[in-house]
Amino acid sequence: MLHRGLQHPPDSRTAVPCALAMPTSPYLVHLTSFHLLLALFLVFSGPSEQRSGNEWQVLQPEGPMRVAEGEALLLRCTVVGSSVDDMIRWIRVRNQDQQEIYNFKHGFFPGVMPMTQRTLESLNWDYSIRIHKVTREDAGTYHCVRFDGLSQHLEETLNEGTSVLVKGAEDPEPDLWIIQPQESVSVTTGDTVILNCTVLGNGPPGPIRWFRGTGLSREAIYNFEGISHPNVTAVRASDNDFSILLEGISIEDAGTYYCVKFQRKLNRQYLSGQGTRLTVRAKPTSLQEGEFIYGSSDWTSLTGLLSTFLLAVLGLKAVTLAALLLALAVHRRRTWQEGFKIPESAELCTSLYGSKGQG
Repeated sequence: MLHRGLQHPPDSRTAVPCALAMPTSPYLVHLTSFHLLLALFLVFSGPSEQRSGNEWQVLQPEGPMRVAEGEALLLRCTVVGSSVDDMIRWIRVRNQDQQEIYNFKHGFFPGVMPMTQRTLESLNWDYSIRIHKVTREDAGTYHCVRFDGLSQHLEETLNEGTSVLVKGAEDPEPDLWIIQPQESVSVTTGDTVILNCTVLGNGPPGPIRWFRGTGLSREAIYNFEGISHPNVTAVRASDNDFSILLEGISIEDAGTYYCVKFQRKLNRQYLSGQGTRLTVRAKPTSLQEGEFIYGSSDWTSLTGLLSTFLLAVLGLKAVTLAALLLALAVHRRRTWQEGFKIPESAELCTSLYGSKGQG
């Protein structure tokens, strides 16, 4: 009788709940959860991995620079990319000894003041520092370092750095001084500006040149013994004056300008000034002048509003991640609860088949 009962298919009312009670493979449940976690990881950590790659670039002048004991020293550093305050440090190397001069994340460094600010160029950040009342112990090579803590040795992250020479009160007078008194100059497009440079002494034979920027990407602006830009001329108010005049300023002229002495025999840079940052603003039209005058005073408020908006976006991103993780946890809990109900449904089907077969 049981054999004959199994030959007849169960009615549709019994087949549907038994079909729904088919046990789900634990492999599929774990595979789905794994893919959800993998998707979350790729979505939320992907951009951070891109930012931690080679997208950032640290730029600082080569030097050497010379400063007298008791004066202030300006060390320039520009980071191209996102703001990474917790990863930027200044390291001084002297006689193979390394010393942290400033850390933008934490620490107390007396006599050192940061100059962190956003430049007008997109994604350019100024991480320059100023050392007040320089002493002879401040001589050495300074490195602006983006250090993420992953490198085993700090030497792996050091660039060429900026060499600094300090003249003590009792030291003999050096053969050359380069003085750039202007730390920064702000102009409007179409204006004319003078970038000052005074050279005291002779030094080795070689020309005085002006450059914009640092590193391999720096641009030659003026050569007192060669070809120069058409809108740049020499001032030469005296034999020691190596200032230049820039006419018809455009937005592309913005940057940091360095007055540099070269040594002709070795064809290398002998001494550099501390640089002058040129900031260029677009000239407002006649219809925009009133808005420009009254709106410029609110720039700080606008910057604060943008910062608040950025924090809100980051907070929304974190809330979204928390919500997705909570939904994943609820999904897994329901899956396990349904798994516990599967044996009861299977016993129900067996009892229904068994009772029908026996009948």
